[in-house]
Amino acid sequence: METIAEKKLYEGMFLVDSAEAASDWDGINAAIKKILNRAKAEIVSIRKWDDRRLAYDIRGVSRGTYLLCYFRADGRQIQGIEKAVQLSEKIIRILILSTEQMTQEDIEKDTPAAKAEKEQEKAIAEQSQQTEESQQDDQEQTPAAEDDQLEDDFGQIDEMEEPEDIDKTEQAGQPENIEPDELQDPEPKIVSDD
Repeated sequence: METIAEKKLYEGMFLVDSAEAASDWDGINAAIKKILNRAKAEIVSIRKWDDRRLAYDIRGVSRGTYLLCYFRADGRQIQGIEKAVQLSEKIIRILILSTEQMTQEDIEKDTPAAKAEKEQEKAIAEQSQQTEESQQDDQEQTPAAEDDQLEDDFGQIDEMEEPEDIDKTEQAGQPENIEPDELQDPEPKIVSDD
């Protein structure tokens, strides 16, 4: 008679090559799901945890992407999962921990990758909002307001100098008996002592 083992909640941290994860994300996920399905594990959650530089090269890889997976499985199957990961070409390493005390809220908490993604989306949204506000400010300045400003500028000029004052200042700078052409002689006269 076969006894039915109770499935416990486990946390698996899978390490894969970042370059391979970027080029074949679906293939990586499929490989992890295939390994867990062979062990008759029920996947609760699987998502990207983070992308980091490794402390040392593993299989010639210096940068890795971590995938965090929560699954329920029979404790006797964990060794088989670890062995399948060792034989896998897509997955570099795995760490499996028992997490019976973990709640659904803990499982759904944001990962570092999700937090970074949200911050990036927030920054993009703020930048686009600032761009829209500056465009609206530019459009709010109407041509009528610019004409009023020009009238104010010309009004100030008129107040500063009246046309009669301009004629008086021009006449004050010139001798009364000399014509304007005589003041500016294009050819200087040379006087010689012969």
